Amino acid sequence: MKKIFESAALKNMPLKNRLIRSATWVGIANPDGSVPETAYEIYKELAKGGVGAIITGCTSVALHDYYYSGMMRLCDDSLIPQYKKLTDIIHAEGIPVITELALGAYYREVKGRFMRVEPDDMTSDEIQYVIRQFIDAAIRAEKAGFDGVQIHAAHFFFLSRFISPAVNHRTDEYGGSTENRSHILLDIMNGIRKAAPKLHITIKINSSDFTHGGIEEPECLAICQLLDQAGIDSIEVSGNGTAVSGIKPHVNEGYFVPVAAKVAKRVSCPVIVVGGFRSLDVMESVLNQTDIAFISLSRPLLREPDLPNKMKADSTIVSQCVSCNACYSSKDHKCVFRNCDTL
Repeated sequence: MKKIFESAALKNMPLKNRLIRSATWVGIANPDGSVPETAYEIYKELAKGGVGAIITGCTSVALHDYYYSGMMRLCDDSLIPQYKKLTDIIHAEGIPVITELALGAYYREVKGRFMRVEPDDMTSDEIQYVIRQFIDAAIRAEKAGFDGVQIHAAHFFFLSRFISPAVNHRTDEYGGSTENRSHILLDIMNGIRKAAPKLHITIKINSSDFTHGGIEEPECLAICQLLDQAGIDSIEVSGNGTAVSGIKPHVNEGYFVPVAAKVAKRVSCPVIVVGGFRSLDVMESVLNQTDIAFISLSRPLLREPDLPNKMKADSTIVSQCVSCNACYSSKDHKCVFRNCDTL
C-alpha cells in the first residue's frame, strides 16, 4: 500500500515522500532572467515545507521570450551562479530540485524588432534553433546544480502549441501525424540526454488541450507512449486551463486523474499528476487505486508552503486553498489569503 509520506524513487532520483511541488509561475524574475532575492526566500520556504521535490516555475530558454513577464531564464552562462545559489539553498534542506524549461513563444527578429511566429511559419532552421536552446539551457541547469529538467509541453506554451493539431499544420517531418508533431519533443529529450546525461528528464503534458481540434485523451496517451519508449524518466500529466475554480476537499479533487491513470497503465516510467488536490486521504486513494506514483501540488503551496509538514503531523488537515484563482492576478502571484488565521 502506497503512502504519501514514504520514501520513493522518481526513477533515478530518491525522494523522501511522494509529494512534488509542481512548477508554479510566480513572475518575479528580472527582465534578463536573473534571480531576485525574493525568489530565494520563496524556494527556501518551500524546501523547508516538507515536499519531496521541487520543480521551479517556468524558466525560459530564450532571452527574447515575451510570453509572460517575470519569467526566470537560463539563456546565458552568466546566469549560472545565481541559479547555483538557488539550488544550494534547496539542497541544504535535503530536497532535489528540477527546473522547468519552457518557451512561451518563438520570436523572430525583423529589422530590430521581435515578432511572434507560430509553428506553421517557422523555418526548419528556426526549429533546430529552438531545440538547441532547450539543450543549452539544460547544460546550464546541470552546471547550476539542478537534479533534473522538466520539458514544458503543456498549458499552450510553445511546445504545447507545436504538438497540437489545432495549431500545427506543417507538412514536413515536424507536422501531420502524432509522431511527426512529437518529433520536436524527442529531439529535445535526446539532445539533453546526450549533452547532460546525469539529469533526470521529465515532461509536463496536457491530458487535453480543451481546445477545438486540439489534443484529446487518445493522442495524449499516444504521445506519452512515444516519450516512454524513447526513455523519458517521468511524465507529469496536467491540462490546458489548469486553474479550475471551486475545488472542494473530498468533493471534486484530482480532475486530471482519469487520464493520468490511463497514462500510468501504458508507460513504464513514473507518472505524476497535478490538479486540484486538497486532502491527504484523496491523494493516497489515487496512489493506491491507480498506477500513478506521485502527486504534485501548485496553488495549495502558494497558500501554505508548509502544507506537507502539516499533513504529515495531522492526516485530517486539508488545504486552505479555496481555488479562487486570485493568486494569478495578485502581485508576484501570491495567495491573497496568505498568513490569514481564518478564511
